[in-house]
Amino acid sequence: MIAEYFQTTVQAILQLNPGLNPNNLRIGQVILIPIASPCPTPDKPEPKCISMAELSLSNQMRQLWSQHVYWTRFFVLSDVFNLPDLEFVTNRLLRNPKDFEAALKPFYGEDNAAQFNVLLTEHLTIAAELVNAAKAGDNAAAADAERRWYANADQIAAFLGSINPCWSVREWRRMMREHLDLLKVEVTNILTQDFTGGVRIFDVVERQALEMADMMTIGIVKQFPERFVSHHQ
Repeated sequence: MIAEYFQTTVQAILQLNPGLNPNNLRIGQVILIPIASPCPTPDKPEPKCISMAELSLSNQMRQLWSQHVYWTRFFVLSDVFNLPDLEFVTNRLLRNPKDFEAALKPFYGEDNAAQFNVLLTEHLTIAAELVNAAKAGDNAAAADAERRWYANADQIAAFLGSINPCWSVREWRRMMREHLDLLKVEVTNILTQDFTGGVRIFDVVERQALEMADMMTIGIVKQFPERFVSHHQ
């Protein structure tokens, strides 16, 4: 995605960054990006600059996906350990799909934005079923919830691919399933009180959520480039 975004190749980036592991990038890591020439020439386009509109969208999507995983974690902790804030945390978590709806509505209209709200709410409610079944030791109920959870993830991927041709259904399916895989490990660590492992896996959950946020931003900018034009003299 980085190579595509900057209109270069993975190999060109790796050649400029000896020792870089493309499968283990870190938030905040500095990576050199190759360009054809340090100065634009008349027959070559000026390097892409990010507009304030694109920066604002990126910040918004990163905030929404971060809130998604943070409030999910707070819910699991409150639910597993019977904390008195469970109701309030649950209500805040369920606000996340509504916030996504508001963010997507200007681009995809009321109906599509509402549909994403429905799918993401289902994602969260099934996750709650899974946590409660695992907490109760009900393996059959947990297995059923897990099956429906992954089916819902595939539905989210298919839906996103249907409203934006710049979003790959295959990539969203991979990312959503990876998201669920990571959350399962996180829930297991909390249930077994492996707090060290729980903190460690949440770092990965957070990074992966930001990848989904960036993928969402890039796809929207590509689909609606006229809304993200930089205006400068």
